[in-house]
Amino acid sequence: MNKDFLTYQAQTTPHPLGLEVSSAKGSYIYTTDGKAHLDFVAGVSACSLGHSHPKIVKAIKEQSEKYLHVMVYGEYAQSPAVNYTKLLSEKVDIPNAKTYLVNSGTEAIEGALKLARRYTGRQEIIAAHRAYHGNTMGSLSLMDFEERKKPFEPLLPEISFLNFNDETSLDTITKKTAAVILETIQGGAGFIQPKDDFLKKVKQRCEEVGALLILDEIQPGFGRTGKLFAYEHFGIIPDILVIGKGMAGGLPVGAFVASEKLMDSLSDNPKMGHITTFGGNPLIAASALATLEEITSTSLIEETLEKEKLFKTLLVHPLIEEVRGKGLMLAAIVSSEEIANQVILEAKDNELILFWLLFEKRAVRITPPLTISKEEIEKGCKIILAILDKIYKN
Repeated sequence: MNKDFLTYQAQTTPHPLGLEVSSAKGSYIYTTDGKAHLDFVAGVSACSLGHSHPKIVKAIKEQSEKYLHVMVYGEYAQSPAVNYTKLLSEKVDIPNAKTYLVNSGTEAIEGALKLARRYTGRQEIIAAHRAYHGNTMGSLSLMDFEERKKPFEPLLPEISFLNFNDETSLDTITKKTAAVILETIQGGAGFIQPKDDFLKKVKQRCEEVGALLILDEIQPGFGRTGKLFAYEHFGIIPDILVIGKGMAGGLPVGAFVASEKLMDSLSDNPKMGHITTFGGNPLIAASALATLEEITSTSLIEETLEKEKLFKTLLVHPLIEEVRGKGLMLAAIVSSEEIANQVILEAKDNELILFWLLFEKRAVRITPPLTISKEEIEKGCKIILAILDKIYKN
């Protein structure tokens, strides 16, 4: 299968990991050679409830027997999307919240940028240095990593940058600014949390000048940090909330959420200010609803903080400088990029799935399903420590 994979499927890197997947269930991915790989990555935070969760599978099966795609987004009332957006509106802190369902996180970012420009009548967007919001042209414009941007220029104009956690950067937010867009917890930069009320200060500055605050919760959302949404840890409410990844139990999805007043500005002058064919797809909306119901009706969110403590207690080693992050959005920062690479690749050989972060090359990503057990955490950490011991002794 790998030969055909490399021959016929477009690749994102010259050397993909190339696991030949046969099935996946719970915290494990099974390969065609019969091996069970403990998954500490969860599809890069997408499989919140693990693989093939019975309630998600049930919701998908039931909806598949009723109908699939019937009309472009926003024209027909379909119960999976209606029920999902109604429940979500009860769970977010945005008043009179409306949700625009799309197909991926990066598409949700595009919609949020359009909404901010449409509502404010302004053009300037301010993002953070070392941010990652996706790879479509608008989302890519929000990145300050020139090596990744240069081959695709020109990108969106009137994008500027501030330093995350640097309140001296706030003067860059002016009455020309349509929106400031930030990851609530910076992902690719190394799972950097806001400190010293930074997000509160950004929000206050936005309010002073009439700009909007967009928070990207594509990675930390849906219980991963010990709250349903990470902004709840920091005492603020965004004007526009962007979500995706763990939202639908592993199916492709994204959304942006804003107040009725903001969101309705996309529906007129011009009409269809943002459109999508498959956004709100009933199969995916059914899965998203089952995911949200399970996360919010169980103790999974509270357990996430206990599991964080367990990881941080176990992952102590001379080659681990710190374990960053919150809940089950964690990264073990090791002594060098070479050590990070060796740990991730050797872990694969030891049937443990780990991964990298985009900018912080010393990071080993640990973002398992929220459903992972204490015993599975202990098993995976034992493998990591054994690899580090081997490196340390050599």
